[in-house]
Amino acid sequence: MQVQLRHNPSFSMARCHLAPGEPLTVESGSMVAHSAGMHLQSQSQGGIMQGLKRSLLSGESFFVSTFTAPQNGGWVDLAGVLPGDIAQIPIQPDRPYYITRGGWLASSYGVQTTTQFGGAKTFFGGEGAFGLQAAGQGEVLVACYGAIDALDLRQGEQVVIDTGHVVAYDLGIQFTMRRAVQGKWIQSMKSGEGMVFEFTGPGRILLQTRNPKGLEGWVRSVVPSSG
Repeated sequence: MQVQLRHNPSFSMARCHLAPGEPLTVESGSMVAHSAGMHLQSQSQGGIMQGLKRSLLSGESFFVSTFTAPQNGGWVDLAGVLPGDIAQIPIQPDRPYYITRGGWLASSYGVQTTTQFGGAKTFFGGEGAFGLQAAGQGEVLVACYGAIDALDLRQGEQVVIDTGHVVAYDLGIQFTMRRAVQGKWIQSMKSGEGMVFEFTGPGRILLQTRNPKGLEGWVRSVVPSSG
């Protein structure tokens, strides 16, 4: 698969060029257009229980779409729900990635995605706690709100990031999830931050420059209540 990004970073679209017979697994509803002759199949990846876990816990759709290129190859155009960027992540057998809730867009052949608890090394953190683990070998596309910002941490380097701004991270990286103000829940809530990730390198983290939770709160504040 070869990926061409267009209209980035504000309204990114990914054109995925596929070889003859090559499949591409896509989040349901993310396809914008595709070349002629592309074969489409929609199903629950991993069966009904895995589909329910994806839908209820990781924020992805119950069904996923698989596009398979015809004998002369083809392309599929993809876009995320929110205005923002798309990033391409190389997945290696020894370097799986965690993708936060709602961020997964597509996976090439050879990559498996399963629902995973993102705060498993600490405690249930609420915001963005469940997402997808991408493992195997191939490419994954993730969509975000705003632009993508990549942080490559050196050995022992630390950074604290609001959970709502994390899109994906290398699962080899060390991390904990905690309150923004350690040990003080009320102060964390008053600060407007809530939960944060504390990462320790080495490893890579992908961030989004805008927080979808912030957009959600703003929409609620300006839309009249039906009650």
